[in-house]
Amino acid sequence: MLLDTYGRVATDLRVSLTDRCNLRCTYCMPEEGLQWLGKSDLLSDDEIVRLIRIAVTQLGITEVRFTGGEPLLRPGLVGIVERCAALEPRPKMSLTTNGIGLKRTAQALKAAGLDRVNVSLDTLRPEVFKTLTRRDRHHDVIDGMAAAREAGLTPVKVNAVLMPGLNDDEAPDLLAWAVENEYELRFIEQMPLDAQHGWKRDGMITAGDILQSLRTRFTLTEEGSEERGSAPAERWVVDGGPATVGVIASVTRPFCGACDRTRLTADGQVRTCLFATEESDLRSALRSGAPDEEIARLWKVAMWGKKAGSGLDDPSFLQPDRPMSAIGG
Repeated sequence: MLLDTYGRVATDLRVSLTDRCNLRCTYCMPEEGLQWLGKSDLLSDDEIVRLIRIAVTQLGITEVRFTGGEPLLRPGLVGIVERCAALEPRPKMSLTTNGIGLKRTAQALKAAGLDRVNVSLDTLRPEVFKTLTRRDRHHDVIDGMAAAREAGLTPVKVNAVLMPGLNDDEAPDLLAWAVENEYELRFIEQMPLDAQHGWKRDGMITAGDILQSLRTRFTLTEEGSEERGSAPAERWVVDGGPATVGVIASVTRPFCGACDRTRLTADGQVRTCLFATEESDLRSALRSGAPDEEIARLWKVAMWGKKAGSGLDDPSFLQPDRPMSAIGG
């Protein structure tokens, strides 16, 4: 098991396949983009599959989420999914994507063994989408989500971040649209993981703000804590059900005590937390010929040192050097 000193066991592996992205979201990176990893720095398809195999067969991982950057930019994505679907025991597999390119890949990903997708969509207004992402691709995301639903990559979950002065008035509209289209909506508090380090706690849209806005149009009934488990989203039943809406309050209501995640970056570094300031190198071990047992041991040592919390509620909190696109969501 991937056990830490606080008794938490990691069973959920987040695997970043690339640090590249085809959007330039204002809360993530500058308009000109970032200095991307070189090809030789990235894990190969074989290396990714090997690490996932070790995690699943030796370390108790039961769920794998492919992330980025934008994972649909990874040329070998479908093959990676197919190879991981053949593992015994078979992990549950999902993908977090911006949805661009999903229309043409949804069927292939489903056939390869992917179970479901999370799609980022912060607004229903194309002009606001263009302002937030610096790209005019709103229609591609909408079409991609519909294709995922039709392919059976369900439930399709929608991740939305609300930004002051841009889309902070859209929470009720987003929820109404998600319910109508049978998507599961999750609002996420903006986190300090932007490359520009421009995040400010003052003025951010909080979970409380979001719920207050939603209640102007909907009746929300909170689910019990036993239904939540280690899931990051606090969930509410909408107008008596069956639809639900979630809020991930990473900043104002951290959920570190129930965290069950371990993270692998596109260049083969283990991260114990999104906000960790240290990493453990597995790529070097892979490329130096280390056996599976040694890699598993290194991974266990890394997770044993996981901190109690993210530190977001500490006045001395320091934002990690790596932005979200380089860590993997």
